[in-house]
Parts: sequence; C-alpha cells; structure tokens
Amino acid sequence: MSRIGKQIIVIPAGVEVTLTAAEVKVKGPKGTLLERIHPHVTITKDDEGLHVAVKDEEKKADRSLWGLYASLLQNMVDGVTKGFERKLELNGVGYKVALAGKGIKLDVGYSHSVQYDLPEGVTAVVEKNVITLSGASKQAVGQVASNIRKVRKPEPYKGKGIKYAEEVIRRKAGKTAKA
Repeated sequence: MSRIGKQIIVIPAGVEVTLTAAEVKVKGPKGTLLERIHPHVTITKDDEGLHVAVKDEEKKADRSLWGLYASLLQNMVDGVTKGFERKLELNGVGYKVALAGKGIKLDVGYSHSVQYDLPEGVTAVVEKNVITLSGASKQAVGQVASNIRKVRKPEPYKGKGIKYAEEVIRRKAGKTAKA
C-alpha cells in the first residue's frame, strides 16, 4: 500500500485545481502547471482536497503510480504557492557568470563563453559566483540546474567547476613527489 498515495493533498486558499479525464491543471499566484494523468490513476477533488487512487492496488506498477502521482500533485500545489529554488556555485580561478538576455553566460575555463538559454517559467538571479534558479515547476528547475552543472562538472582534485550549493565534492589526493 502506498503511504504517500493515501495522504490527502490539501489545496490552500488562492489555488485553483481543474480536473479533466486526462489531465490536472493547478493555477496559483506563482503560475499555472499542467500534468497528464496515467489511465490507471484516478484523481478526485472534494472539500478536504485531492485524493489519488489506482484501479488495481495489487499490481506493483499501479501501486508505484499511486505514490508518484500523489507526489507530483503535491509538488504542483507547492510550486504554484511557494515555488522551488536551486542554487549553483562556480568554483575556479577566472570562472564568471552573468545574465545575458533570457539566459546566462558562463565563462568556465573554455576558450569561448557558454550561453545557456533559460526555458519559460524558470528565472535566474546571479550574485558573484552563485546562480539561484527559481520557478513553479520542480522538474523544470531541477532539469535546468542539472544542464547548467553539465557545462563544467566539478573535478575531484581542485574542486573546480559548477556544483550545487549543498553538494560536497569528495577530494582526491594528487601525485606526490618521491623524496
């Protein structure tokens, strides 16, 4: 049984949820999010909030969809009310980042600057060597953060590169000279 799927998703004031047979639309102060519904999942709305159920609780695939859709709906409600945020840090001599139009420009040790265009719904704020990405969709913010990190992953010897703010880079010992 899904413990997450059994929980009721409370709809706060100012959030509007529209259910159709094939999709869920959540609208709030931070934006509008849309999610398609799997045919084995049913979502109902009442005075308490949203309820997620599956057609067959005995099938393992349906049980996993139960918790998945409950988490997706909770993230949608949280996203349109509070929003999501992800921070990236640039570490390295001469590494710079700047906002450029609807994207960001990264100077991370290549012979050229890397331009990354931000998708709709994700915004960036730059302070010194920290990029703060924010938006209503947890998936979109996480994917953009991952794509920016891929431009120059942190390396284990000096720790240079782009890393998540909360990430800890395991450092390796370099070569040692013979004595």
